[in-house]
Amino acid sequence: MPFAGELLALTTVLCWSISVQFFEAASKRVGSIPVNIIRIGIALILFSLFLMIRDGTMFPTDFPAHAWFYLSLSGIVGFFIGDLFLFMALVNLGPRLAMLIHSLAAPTTAVIGWLFLGESYRITQWLGIFIALSGVCLVILERSPEPSARSLQVRTISLKGLALGAGALLGQAVGYIFSKVGMQTETGYLDAFASTQIRAIAAFICFIAFLTITNRWGSVKKAFGDPRAIVYTSAGSVVGPFLGVSLSLLILHYLAAGVAATFLSLVPIFMIPFARFLHKEHVSLRAIVGTIVAVFGIYLLVS
Repeated sequence: MPFAGELLALTTVLCWSISVQFFEAASKRVGSIPVNIIRIGIALILFSLFLMIRDGTMFPTDFPAHAWFYLSLSGIVGFFIGDLFLFMALVNLGPRLAMLIHSLAAPTTAVIGWLFLGESYRITQWLGIFIALSGVCLVILERSPEPSARSLQVRTISLKGLALGAGALLGQAVGYIFSKVGMQTETGYLDAFASTQIRAIAAFICFIAFLTITNRWGSVKKAFGDPRAIVYTSAGSVVGPFLGVSLSLLILHYLAAGVAATFLSLVPIFMIPFARFLHKEHVSLRAIVGTIVAVFGIYLLVS
């Protein structure tokens, strides 16, 4: 089928963009912590069923110890800490701004890989990092419109929101580095689905410990008393962590990794229509230009 890879990539971006809307809506109703543990629990069930159907076993018991160790660290840093920050940023900043800041995980990962893994990058890729940062700065340093011009909702970019966004992107970047180390073997890379399941298991255990220590199980119980929040969380889990991850791996059968990563970096652009028409949020021309500049910088990084 012509353009099969490109169509799959755009479908993946759409899935991720939609899942963020579900998670933000659920988090506003019952809080980010209950949504996170329920989301990861649902994803764990889906991955376990998938592995059972595909491999005949629910868990990757054949993975070496070093893989379990580093993938578990990745789950703790990425799925537990990073996503906790991301979900709070979704509520504080809104999906468009939160995901735009989160898109800086790609250049952040590149810098960490350069510092600690000895990875090398071309001058155009360093230029891409600078351009991506500049694009995000264009958006977050924008002044709010005058009160008389506020026919739509204006998101306030607070220091707290920026700190939450920074925590989310650092968790994503460091978690990805741990994933890469954990998945590497002498003959190649371990299965991505099983690796993601290990990450989810570690994060799920962390959430159980966190909720127990802080005595917050009541908030989870209360969340189950809100059917709409559970529906939102379940739908987001299917569309995002499960379907989105599956499609992102399928893309690699049709497109080069750099091209696929470029498509997947379009999430902040896809978020603009959602922000304008679903959330009735003011999106200025400067914000649109800044988002496009940031995505172009990510394109240079992965090309």
